[in-house]
Amino acid sequence: MMSLTKVNLKKTVKKQYFFKLKANIDAYSSLIGIQLLALLFSIGGVGSAGMGGSNISVNIKYYSADLVIGFTLIWAFVTAITITAKPYRNHDFTFVTNRLSSSLSNILFLLTSSIVGSITAILAGNLLEVLAYVFLDERIYGVHAGLQELVMGIGVTIFYVFFVTSIGYFIGTLVQVSKLFIILISVLLFGTLFLEASMQKEPFLVSVFTFYTMESTLSLFIIKVVVTVAVFFTAAISILNRMEVRR
Repeated sequence: MMSLTKVNLKKTVKKQYFFKLKANIDAYSSLIGIQLLALLFSIGGVGSAGMGGSNISVNIKYYSADLVIGFTLIWAFVTAITITAKPYRNHDFTFVTNRLSSSLSNILFLLTSSIVGSITAILAGNLLEVLAYVFLDERIYGVHAGLQELVMGIGVTIFYVFFVTSIGYFIGTLVQVSKLFIILISVLLFGTLFLEASMQKEPFLVSVFTFYTMESTLSLFIIKVVVTVAVFFTAAISILNRMEVRR
């Protein structure tokens, strides 16, 4: 592999980034598909409540983008794992490149995907209300948030989606080192859940989930996510740098 000493790293990363946007266009097609599927599952409402009395009954359905966001997180996780696969890594060798530029362009691609996926997921909440009104003849009552709340919702979702991609990228990197990590990670995951359930302790994954999702201070939430994302991506880059040029 040629050295990047005579090639500008920034320009190389930029070329690879735009190449990956075009080469991985199918990822955005799958994003649209999975979000439409989530909308289909959400069309009947993501929750409901009922009350009645004196020959009057009221049934309330709740509509939100929660399920769409959940499906988007799954898509982001799978996409991050997929781009670490050998066929995708070999695409980089059409450029004068090294592991660092390849990883940086992957991270930029995942960040872009996180932004696109988050925006469409949040806006899907409004589309869901329209679909319910048009096709189900539902009477819709909504709490209309302002632009600030919308931007904040999209921003927080971007952080969550990007956080999930960092985990997926790290796991995908481990799997490229050895397929045994698939078994090891599965054993650790389910083994921990089973052990903690038998000991009647709060599951570790629940504690981790609470740590990241129940933070009430936005600045602390951002710090938690940024630090964690940096750790996962740095670890993945370090591992990839130690791998052979082509495997």
